[in-house]
Amino acid sequence: MKTIGLGCCLSYIEEEDLLRFMIKEEVDLVFPLFDGAAETGRITRKAFTEWVVKVYTSRKALAHSLNDTKTAVKQLNKLVTAILIVITIVIWLLLLEVATTKVLLFFSTQLVALAFIIGSTCKNLFESIVFVFVMHPFDVGDRCVVEGVPMLVEEMNLLSTVFLKLDNEKVYYPNSVLATKPISNYFRSPDMGETVEFSIAFSTPVSKIAHLKERIAEYLEQNPQHWSPIHTVVVKEIENMNKLKMALYSNHTITFQEYSERNIRRTAQSLAIKKMLEDLHIDYTLLPQQVLLTKLDKN
Repeated sequence: MKTIGLGCCLSYIEEEDLLRFMIKEEVDLVFPLFDGAAETGRITRKAFTEWVVKVYTSRKALAHSLNDTKTAVKQLNKLVTAILIVITIVIWLLLLEVATTKVLLFFSTQLVALAFIIGSTCKNLFESIVFVFVMHPFDVGDRCVVEGVPMLVEEMNLLSTVFLKLDNEKVYYPNSVLATKPISNYFRSPDMGETVEFSIAFSTPVSKIAHLKERIAEYLEQNPQHWSPIHTVVVKEIENMNKLKMALYSNHTITFQEYSERNIRRTAQSLAIKKMLEDLHIDYTLLPQQVLLTKLDKN
C-alpha cells in the first residue's frame, strides 16, 4: 500500500511498487490478473484480497485433487497386489508339483461359481478404473453438470465420487454410473457465453433499436475485465405482430466455475439493460384485452 506524507495510507498498489520486487515482464503478466488493474493502472485492496482468496482456493483444490489421486492409486495398487499374490501362489504350487490336476480343477470350479456371484461387482470395478484413470473427466474442485445439475467435485475415490450441490447438499455417485452419463466440466471449458432475453413493443422504431445496440456495445467495452467486446443482439421472434423477442449473446472473461461471480455479472448486465431501455423509453405493453363482466343478482 502506498504511503504519503504523515503516514497516510492509500489502499492501492501501482505498477512501480511491483517493479521493486519483480521484473517488467513479470509485472506485465501479473497486473491483468487483478480486477480493474489493467484499466486504472492500480490494484485496489478489494481486488488484491479477491486475488489472494482465489489463489488460496485454487491451491486448496489442487492439494485435494492430488491427495484423492494418491488414494485411488493406493487402492488400485492393493487390488493389483492381491491378484499378483494369488497368481504367484498358483504358479509356485505348479512348479513344486504340489497342485495336482484335480486340485486345480476344484479351484477352477470354485472360481467360476465366484464369478457368478461377484461378476457384476468386478464389472463395476473395471468400469470405475477406466473412468478414473482413462476417461478422467474432472478433478477435485471442478464444477461440473451431471444430469442437468451443476455440482462441485468434493472427493474422488476408486469406486465413487462425492459431489456438492449449490446448496451444499452432498451427492454420492458410483463411478460406474458416471461412466455412462454425459458430464459438462466448467473448469476445463474456455470463457463461456451468457444469454439475456427481453421483449420490446413491435412498434419500437428501428433507430431506437440501433441506439440500444450502441449502448450495449459501450457497456461491454467499458467493462473489459468482465465481458468480451464480441457480442450479438438479435431478434429471435416476432410474436402476434405485437412483440419483438430479443436476445443479447455475450461472452464472459471467466468460466462458470466461479458460479457466484457469474451470477453477479449477469445481474449487473441485466440491470444495465433495464436502465438502457428506460432511458430510451423502450417498453412493451399487452394488447387490449377483452373483459367480460357478469352481474350477479342478490336475492
